[in-house]
Amino acid sequence: MTTLRLATFNVENLFARWRFKDGVDPAEANTRGWIVDQTRFKELGMDDKAITGAAVREVEADVLAFQEVENVDTLKAFRDRSLGGAAKYPYVAGVDGNDLRLIDVAVLSKLPITHIRSYQHLVDPASPTAPLFSRDCLEVDVLVGANGGPGTTVTLFVNHFKSMREGRSQTRAKRERQAAGVMDIVTRRFGQSPGDHPFVVLGDLNDYLQTNGNGSSGIDGLVGWDQVENVVARLPEEEQWTHFFAGGNEYRQLDYLLPSASLAAAVPTATPEIFRKGMPLRAVRYKGPRFMGVGFDRPKASDHCPVIFELEV
Repeated sequence: MTTLRLATFNVENLFARWRFKDGVDPAEANTRGWIVDQTRFKELGMDDKAITGAAVREVEADVLAFQEVENVDTLKAFRDRSLGGAAKYPYVAGVDGNDLRLIDVAVLSKLPITHIRSYQHLVDPASPTAPLFSRDCLEVDVLVGANGGPGTTVTLFVNHFKSMREGRSQTRAKRERQAAGVMDIVTRRFGQSPGDHPFVVLGDLNDYLQTNGNGSSGIDGLVGWDQVENVVARLPEEEQWTHFFAGGNEYRQLDYLLPSASLAAAVPTATPEIFRKGMPLRAVRYKGPRFMGVGFDRPKASDHCPVIFELEV
């Protein structure tokens, strides 16, 4: 058996060139494809990027799934500047997705990546002119434990679902269709009992499981699927939050790491880590140490926390 230390992290707009301001219509700002009207954007601060890098270094994962990365070149530049370069993480996977703001999902890995597949082409069944996935469901095969042997392929399905920016109830149906789409993709890959195979669904699903005055969950079908396990639920309830929203003073789990039932069963007593040292000071529920330089709102590593889990493969 080989230990695989796996993490997911929404790095909150890891851009090389710009960051969207509130109220900007990306379709208007990005009318010529590669050329973007620079006056509409504000560069992400280097102090934030430095703290994000410190967080990723301290997480020390074998494989990292990222959300909100501009492109592979940006991720490689971040790797080279902050993470020790290609010698540390030689394998990179990323495909430009559907978001007009250029926020994509991607993977950095110490272990060989042997297969990449994009599902950005899938059509939303509720709107034949719209894509199903807001960014992509990126399928990445990673070869684990290959030293001197054939190794085992672990498949990652990296996601970043529709946000709740326009309202939880108003956007719920989109996330529900995206969750169903992921389950269909996994079943098509592994058959009617996919939980018997080594895979992990992970990423920022942009919703929580609790029903409240803002509506009900659009992701409970996926998170509660009997073919996977939400390993964050192994933690005490008050420790399950991965994101802090200041507007409503809400601490929620928006970031998920869902190993297949067989992978989860192989480590029945293992618990995930939720790494919060890069959270801004306004997230007062967190009482632990923070990186030097973290501010009340900025700079910070992200408004999301990395989620880490160790699998035995």
